[in-house]
Amino acid sequence: MIREQGKADGAGPDEPQAPRLYRKVAARLTDAVRAGLYPVGARMPAERELALQMGVSRPIVREALLALEVMGIVEVKVGSGAYVLRLPDDGPPAGEASEVTPIELAQARLIFEGEAAALAAVNITEEELALVERAVAEMRREDGTFEDWQAALTLFHLTMARATRNTAVERSVRSLWEMRERSGECRRMLEEARNQNYRYSLEQHVEILAALKARDAARARAAVRMHLEGSINHVLMALEERAVADARARMAEIRARYFT
Repeated sequence: MIREQGKADGAGPDEPQAPRLYRKVAARLTDAVRAGLYPVGARMPAERELALQMGVSRPIVREALLALEVMGIVEVKVGSGAYVLRLPDDGPPAGEASEVTPIELAQARLIFEGEAAALAAVNITEEELALVERAVAEMRREDGTFEDWQAALTLFHLTMARATRNTAVERSVRSLWEMRERSGECRRMLEEARNQNYRYSLEQHVEILAALKARDAARARAAVRMHLEGSINHVLMALEERAVADARARMAEIRARYFT
């Protein structure tokens, strides 16, 4: 049973404990799908049943199912329930992702996600806005791990992609994020970026959220482009620093040959 911290600990919906609970429920449901408890094509138990099984409220279960729908793991059909679409580990082969460089990925995201944000701003639902707000609340946690940060970013951007109401756009953005998650080089650079630019990145996502809440397509597009242009600049700076470090290492090796 999952302890519902927001109620048991007296925390309000905006306090740090609350955003994490639906993620725990989503993680348990994901593990159940991966283990074959709910096969592909199967209907998952009703919200009421899942809430009783896990000891949480139905709204928490509903948010967890929405998070799984955003990730493309389930499809929620109104009046019918949630159906498993794919296994959590399904996706492009690891080798395919390894061919994509961080700069290529950032450039591709700039092409797709700026326009996706504009489309999302005019189509996003209140439920999806609440999920994006949850993601921002988790990003505010300075004591969170890099995995927490990654999960919040993924939820933020894939929810925004889903809110476009355009299947082609949503699948394209999800594909880019799957490549991102499977690339070790992207992970290293993202971890560096998070450590060095935590506050700046948080402020950018707060601005994107504000644009979505205002239903302002132009503002959402501009906010996402600014965020991703900053990401490209960070990648270029990181590559430059590595090139300088490699050059210094080579020079040090040459000096060692002649002066030792």
